[in-house]
Amino acid sequence: MEIWAAFNALRSALSLLELMSVVSLGGSVISLRQKTEPTNPLTPAGVSAKPSSVLCTLQGTPRVPAFSKDGDFVIGGIFSIHYQLFTVIYSYTTKPGPPRCTGSLNTRVLRFSRTMIFAIEEINNSSELLPGIKLGYQIHDSCIAVPVAAHVAFQLSNGQDPMFYQGSNCSQSGVVMAAVGDSGSTPSISISRIFRSFSIPLVSPFATCACLSDKQQHPTFFRTIPSDQFQADGLAKLVKHFGWTWIGAVRSDSDYGNYGMASFLDAALREGICVEYSEPFYRTDPPSKIKRVADMIRRSTATVVVAFAASGDMKVLLEELARDPPPPRQWIGSEGWVTDPHLMSFTFCSGAIGVAIQKAVIPGLRDFLLDLSPIEDAFNCSLTENADLNKRECDGTEDIKRLENPYTETSQLRATNMVYKAVYAIAHAIHNAVCEKTNSTIHCDKNISLEPKQVFSKLKKVNFSRNGYHVSFDAKGDPMAFYELVNWQKSESGVIELVTVGYYDASLPTGEQFRINGNLTWLDGGTQVPVSVCSESCPPGTRKVLQKGKPICCYDCISCPEGEISNNTDSPDCFLCHEEFWPNAKKDKCVLKPVEFLSFDEVLGIILVVFSVSGACLAVTAAAIFFHHRTTPMVRANNSELSFLLLFSLTLCFLCSLTFIGAPSEWSCMLRHTAFGITFVLCISCVLGKTIVVLMAFKATLPGSNVMKWFGPLQQRMTVVCLALIQVIICTIWLVVSPPFPMENITTYKEKIILECALGSAVGFWAVLGYIGVLAVFCFVLAFLARKLPDNFNEAKLITFSMLIFCAVWITFIPAYVSSPGKFTVAVEIFAILASSFGLILCIFAPKCFIILFQPEKNTKKYLMNKN
Repeated sequence: MEIWAAFNALRSALSLLELMSVVSLGGSVISLRQKTEPTNPLTPAGVSAKPSSVLCTLQGTPRVPAFSKDGDFVIGGIFSIHYQLFTVIYSYTTKPGPPRCTGSLNTRVLRFSRTMIFAIEEINNSSELLPGIKLGYQIHDSCIAVPVAAHVAFQLSNGQDPMFYQGSNCSQSGVVMAAVGDSGSTPSISISRIFRSFSIPLVSPFATCACLSDKQQHPTFFRTIPSDQFQADGLAKLVKHFGWTWIGAVRSDSDYGNYGMASFLDAALREGICVEYSEPFYRTDPPSKIKRVADMIRRSTATVVVAFAASGDMKVLLEELARDPPPPRQWIGSEGWVTDPHLMSFTFCSGAIGVAIQKAVIPGLRDFLLDLSPIEDAFNCSLTENADLNKRECDGTEDIKRLENPYTETSQLRATNMVYKAVYAIAHAIHNAVCEKTNSTIHCDKNISLEPKQVFSKLKKVNFSRNGYHVSFDAKGDPMAFYELVNWQKSESGVIELVTVGYYDASLPTGEQFRINGNLTWLDGGTQVPVSVCSESCPPGTRKVLQKGKPICCYDCISCPEGEISNNTDSPDCFLCHEEFWPNAKKDKCVLKPVEFLSFDEVLGIILVVFSVSGACLAVTAAAIFFHHRTTPMVRANNSELSFLLLFSLTLCFLCSLTFIGAPSEWSCMLRHTAFGITFVLCISCVLGKTIVVLMAFKATLPGSNVMKWFGPLQQRMTVVCLALIQVIICTIWLVVSPPFPMENITTYKEKIILECALGSAVGFWAVLGYIGVLAVFCFVLAFLARKLPDNFNEAKLITFSMLIFCAVWITFIPAYVSSPGKFTVAVEIFAILASSFGLILCIFAPKCFIILFQPEKNTKKYLMNKN
């Protein structure tokens, strides 16, 4: 009773479908219009066009199979042999007839159906597979229409029994054990949903929609062709392999196209591929919609177009494009159309690349295909006189062996082999259900009450090889995925040929799945790989910045910021170099920063060395002049002992500036600052001593004054030593506590390293300078007080000028030292040393040397003691 209730439900459903003026199934809307049923051109020689008994559908109006034959067990076949549905507009005054097919014949699919017959005949003649059992078949034409496919599915489910009546015994003795088909995913989905209620297995050789792997929705569905999930991954890897990141996409507006494109877009997103457009279309769409899709292809900036479409749909689109061929486009095709020889006449698709089912060889198939009576469409003739004014009458001389069309083309057996494997898979399942092997003999029981669910159970476990091709199914009913990569290449005669150029094997580890081992031709037959990108690749040294409102493949190339690099093409970010490195000019590599210091080789260093040595020579020269004229009044009157000590300290001041030039080392850093501090204190101490001597000398000339005995030569020496000793103590403490040390300054300049001496203790450094400054100021004050003493040659005036220069130099030194960057800090310090030293030697000793050398008449005691 449950079976009867199910049949009633199915009968009501199908009646409703056929009574509708517009049928909507599987995403397709089909208008029904009244036409005259065409003559069936598919009757093969020696095969009955009618079943051996009355066929009953649930409406009581049987569909006539395209091919049929009785057998112990019957296998159903459903193929889209015609392109169009015979449509009608119902008047609701007569009972609707079953849906019918019309339009041009798809000779390629005709080959599929004949291959099924060939495989069954081959099995029937086998002594190893189902010996003693004859398989029968019922092959129907679904004309790629869901209503027809559903009608056929109901008929195959009903079997060859008479109409069921309520209260009669429910029998399924005539139900097919399994079915092969359909040619498309959408009809296969409808058939599978009907078959699952009766546990009838459906083995499809060409339905690739990944949705059919869902065992909850399609528990009895199997296929010998891989799922579109693998095809989509392979196509995405193919596009990525050639560097195409900006593509267009078109798809059949069907389950095959929509599910397949969805899988491809997911895979493309993972591969970093952007899609400019994704347009659906269907062969029955209005011409305006087909033209809109074609115009999108013509206008797009993407050079590569991925088409996930059925062959019939692509034919409609390519015909529209042929009216106004687009700019050269690189077509990437799914297996649904890329191997169809009908489409290779569109030469603007030359260079197309796609995935295809593995090419196979089926021995004996071609001879079997040629054993077919003439077909009207193939020879453009009519079997009935005056049946078609546009065709001649067939005269019987037509020879199919000389016919060249997709039906007789057996050099590219791809989907055909899937049909062949599907039939053998069902046969092996039936064999495992009805046959037993004892010893070496196989016994099969053809009288066993075999049900489809038993075949379904055995089909899940089939595992065999035929003609070198393995057949088995995984838990989802899918086979192992293996595709060939094919390329449309023009032959020397200008005809497009399908050439295998590689493979994609999903069973291999990632990275080894994709292999190209042949020469490819590209769009318009060129040999140069086309470019299809939204934005050119960003070279190293730049980074990608996405363009607002556009996909991630559309971007601008922005130069890396200062101090950052990118060493990869299309880098999304730049990264900082290590602190000791800096970008090169192209900003694509981090190079060691140049180390900078005031060296003896550069111009500034050479100039300072020249001035330093010149100053030392000048001091030595003055000392020589003083020594040669040491007995003259000019030398004796200016405290010759302090003068020689001052000249010696000035020589050291000039020479200590040389320690500031060159690469800093641990010893040079300690020497340069301490030597500078001690020699300058020694110099200022001598000047201070000379100033005090001048003041004391004039105080001693007053009556009753005994000052000079308190500041004689011994006291002068002790004063110089004590003042210098204080600086020595300061420097010693500095060196012990926190001495200067060499360091790499990477903060002043980002692009280079300054090698300099760190102060160690800033307090120590400024204590040294501060002590020099205190002595200089004190000396300046004393000299300033003694500037108006009444001698002709008053040395206090010279000391005043020299201290004025000295103080001015070192006051300006402080801000210049703090603000000068890098090696110029050292140059400022050397300049201050040299400037103050030259100020002392020129102001104090130059006038004296001039008188000694050029005005000897003034170098007398009388002149020096003469008072104004």
